[in-house]
Amino acid sequence: MTQNSHYNNQKTGVFATTAPLTNVSMCSKALLRAVDRPFHLPGFVCFYGPSGWGKSTAATYVANTQNAYYIQCMETWTRKAVLLAILQIMGIPPEKTMYEMVEQICRQLSSSGRPLIVDEFDHIVKREAVEMIRDIYEGSRAAILLIGEELLPDKLKRWERFHGRVLDWVPAQPADFDDCQHLASLYVQDLDIAVDLLQAIHVASRGSARRIIVNLSLVQEHAANLGLDAIDRSEWGNRKFYTGEPPERRIVR
Repeated sequence: MTQNSHYNNQKTGVFATTAPLTNVSMCSKALLRAVDRPFHLPGFVCFYGPSGWGKSTAATYVANTQNAYYIQCMETWTRKAVLLAILQIMGIPPEKTMYEMVEQICRQLSSSGRPLIVDEFDHIVKREAVEMIRDIYEGSRAAILLIGEELLPDKLKRWERFHGRVLDWVPAQPADFDDCQHLASLYVQDLDIAVDLLQAIHVASRGSARRIIVNLSLVQEHAANLGLDAIDRSEWGNRKFYTGEPPERRIVR
C-alpha cells in the first residue's frame, strides 16, 4: 500500500471540528436565515431527517457558534418540564406558573436577541405542546430552530397556525464520502485507513454518520489487535460492517 492510497487523518487546527460536515453546514445556514430574516417573515426553521444522520451533532455545533439556547427534549418531559429546561439553560429562576415561565422565556429571548434550538421536537408534538412553542415565538419573535425526525413536517400539519410560521423546511442529507473522510479524521487516531476501506465503510453505513463512526471504531479495534498502523480493504477481508441490522440467528448444535 502506498501512502497516497490512505486518507490522512492528521488532526490540525480548525479542521479538527464537525464544521465541514454537510448537515452541520445546512443546519447553520438554516438558523442564520431565520436570525437575519426581515421582521415581517416568520422565524421558525425546521431541520429534519432520519435518526443517525448527525442532526443533534449539527445542532450542538450551531448552538455553540451562533450563541443559541439549546435544549434536547426527552420522552418523559411534560410541558412544564420543557419550560423549566429552557429557563435552566438561560440561568433564570422559574416563576410558579407556566404562564409566568413562558413570559420569562419570551423576555429573555427578546432582550438577548439569541435564537433557540429545540432538538427532538417530535416529543413536543407527541405531548401536543406545539402551541406552547408558538406562544414563545409570538411573544419574542426570536429565531427558533426545530429539529426532529423524518416525518416531523407531516406531523406539524395538524397545527395550521404553527405550520404556517415555518420560514424554511430543511431536510438533512445522508453522509457523503467527504463526510466519511472527515469523520475518520475526527475519530480515528494513529491509524491510516485506505481510501478503498473508507469507501466500503461509506457504502455499508448507508448515509448514517452514526454507523460510519461505529464502523470506524470496528476497523480501529481490528487494526489495534493486529498491531497495524495502516489498513486497507484487503486486510479487512470478509469481516462484517455494522449496518444497524441484528445478526442472523445462529443455531448452536
